[in-house]
Parts: sequence; structure tokens; C-alpha cells
Amino acid sequence: MNAAIIFVLLFVLMLTGMPVSISLGLTVLTFLFTMTQVPIESVALKLFTGIEKFEIMAIPFFILAGNFLTHGGVARRMINFATTMVGHWHGGLALSGVIACALFAAVSGSSPATVVAIGSILLPAMLKAGFPKRFGAGVITTSGALGILIPPSIVMVMYSVSTSTSVGALFMAGVVPGLALAAMLGATTFYRAWKNSYPRQPSASWAERWRAFRESIWGIFLIVVVMGGIYSGLFTPTEAAAMSAVYAFVVAVFIYKDMGLKKVPKVLLDSANMSAMLLYIITNAVMFSFLITSEQIPQAMADWMIGQGFGQVAFLLVVNVLLLLAGNVMEPSSIVLIMAPILFPVAVRLGIDPVHFGILITVNMEVGMCHPPVGLNLYVASGLTKMGITELTVAVWPWLLTMLTFLVLVTYWPAMSLWLPRALGML
Repeated sequence: MNAAIIFVLLFVLMLTGMPVSISLGLTVLTFLFTMTQVPIESVALKLFTGIEKFEIMAIPFFILAGNFLTHGGVARRMINFATTMVGHWHGGLALSGVIACALFAAVSGSSPATVVAIGSILLPAMLKAGFPKRFGAGVITTSGALGILIPPSIVMVMYSVSTSTSVGALFMAGVVPGLALAAMLGATTFYRAWKNSYPRQPSASWAERWRAFRESIWGIFLIVVVMGGIYSGLFTPTEAAAMSAVYAFVVAVFIYKDMGLKKVPKVLLDSANMSAMLLYIITNAVMFSFLITSEQIPQAMADWMIGQGFGQVAFLLVVNVLLLLAGNVMEPSSIVLIMAPILFPVAVRLGIDPVHFGILITVNMEVGMCHPPVGLNLYVASGLTKMGITELTVAVWPWLLTMLTFLVLVTYWPAMSLWLPRALGML
């Protein structure tokens, strides 16, 4: 009964148009003050201890690194390098967009940042080369979603905070699925370009490829700094985030010199704004998690599902449907922070690996970012292309179907996610 009251109250508050973070906080406070005897001191204590986790510090640093790279010309150099490698294939510019999104995803940790950084440069170039606007928008909107699957990933950090799963293991687990999804999106792009005879670029010489690689090496090397540092044990994922922010600043301001020192305060302020918003969501979600745990909702849900004879296959199917539905009304950070504490104990009871479960949730968040009504990538791409959300939704369908196919693969083939962290001795 209490569970029903909590979720109905949350849903009603969200329907009023209230931000998810405030809806969460009001739900918790209303329930605690009217239906329980929990002392208010314990709520205040939970508010502070909930955001004391060391892993949370990674979020502002990855946001800052992504902002420096977005403003610092790294994306343009990555696109140039990718274009010299695959530009002469069918739909070469679009394919270079997929590769550039995968590379930029590996240094930014954010989907919208990837769409902005790559899309703002590549979309005008594709239109100039003769590609239809819908095709270009479809490629960039969906490939930009790689930003939360290929590590480092802010969504993975949030899952780690919610479930106490190793961030390092999650990052390593995202590598193979991230590359697999990039390959599948690339294959879809190539097939559509080949079928419709879209333009191809002149083939680049090996000297041009080497020059483009040399120019982009400082951006690409950040991948080595973050992933190599975590794997070698040189620093934790949070320390890797701080390193990436400093490195991105040095590269953007002093090496590439695409960003003057005068722009730095604005980048810092934008990063602080976004970090504060996410930390506010996390604070309220921690309180919500405290409430549902104290009401023993996850345990009751686990007992019910096991009592109904749910096995791993049926449970994972239900999880996918739930998360895809949640993606229609909420953005990824809120979904992870609300749903992970509820679903995670059930997954553990059924013998599902926590790291595999985290990758499954992340892929669901990717799909949610590319479909209406609240798909963040759609709104970012809409701003770049000046296309309506309805038209963009039609444009992304071929790639969205590819992502749904990939979701089924990653759900029922855990080895894809778990092979690398196991090989590195992290599991």
C-alpha cells in the first residue's frame, strides 16, 4: 500500500510539470511527515551523507573536461582524422561522424556534448556535400548517444553511486559493447548510403591520414590517459576525471590554442551550472532511495517476482520494458537514480551480474535519449538542424531500430559486457 502511495504521489507531481528532482524531494518529505515516524534529523543526515561518496566527484570533472574539449577544437580534428580514413566509402562523411562520435565519447562522458561537438561541425559539411538533412540528423543524433556507453560515462558513475558497483569495472565493461554499437550504427549508415548512392569523398593519401592523425593525437591521447590510468591502477576513476579536466584545459588553451584564457571563466561557469543541477537531482534521489529502502519496497518486489516464478530472462525483459517506458517521461540521470536502487536487489537475487546489469541500464538510457518526448539528443539535434521533433523522430528510426536490436543482444549475452573486465581481473 505504501509503495503505491509513494509512486502515485511522485507521478502526480511530475505530471504537473514540476522538475523531477523537486518531485522526488517533495514526495519523500510529504510521505515522511504524514505517514511515518522517521525523525527529521535522520533525513538531514541522509542528505549530507548521500553525496559524500568519492565517486560523485568524478561527475563535475568529466563535465568540465567535456566542455573544454567541445570548445577547444578537439572535435574538428577528430572528424578530419576519421574522414581521411573512411571518407571514400559510401556515405563517407556520415561514417566519419560515427567514428568521430565514438572517439569523442571516449573523452567526454556525455551524450549531448558529443552531439553538439560533432554535429555542429559535421552537419553543415554533410549538407554542403549533398547529403539529405534527415540522413545527417539521424546519424549524429544516434551516434552521439555513444557518449554514455563508451567510457568514461556520467551515467555509469550514477549507477555506481546508486548500487555501490565498481566504477572501474563498469568503465571497462562498456568498451566492447560501445565499439560493437558503433560498428552496428556504422553498418546501418553505410547500407543506407550505398542503397541511396549518397556522395563519397576523394580518397585521402597516407600522408594526409598521418597528418590528420598527428593533429588529433592530443585529443585521442586523453583516452589512453583515462583508461590506461584506471586499468594500471595509477589512479581511481575519480582521479582520472580530475586528470582529464586538467589535460583537456591544457590541450584546448595551450596546445591547440583554439580557446583563449578569456573563455575559461564561462566554461567553468557552464560546467558548474550543469554539475549543480545533477548534484541536486542526486541529493533528492538519495532521499528517495532511503525512503523506498526503509519501506522495504525492493525486497517486497524481489519476493513477489521470485514467487511468480520470474527467471533471469523474464525479469530482464520486464526491466527493458520498464526503462524504455521511463525514457518517455524522464531523462537518464533521474531514471538511473530512481530505478537502479529498486531493480538492483532483484537482479542480485536472481544471480544477474551487477556490472552486466549496469551496462544493460546504460544501453536503455542511450535508446531513451534518441526518442520523444524527452529524448535529450533529439532536442540538441533539433537546435542544430532547425528541424522539428516529429521530423527528427522519423529521421532517427533506422538507427533507433539498430539500437533496439543491440539492446536485445547486450541483455541476453552477458559475456559481451563482462569479457574485458574479467580478462583484466576486475571481476
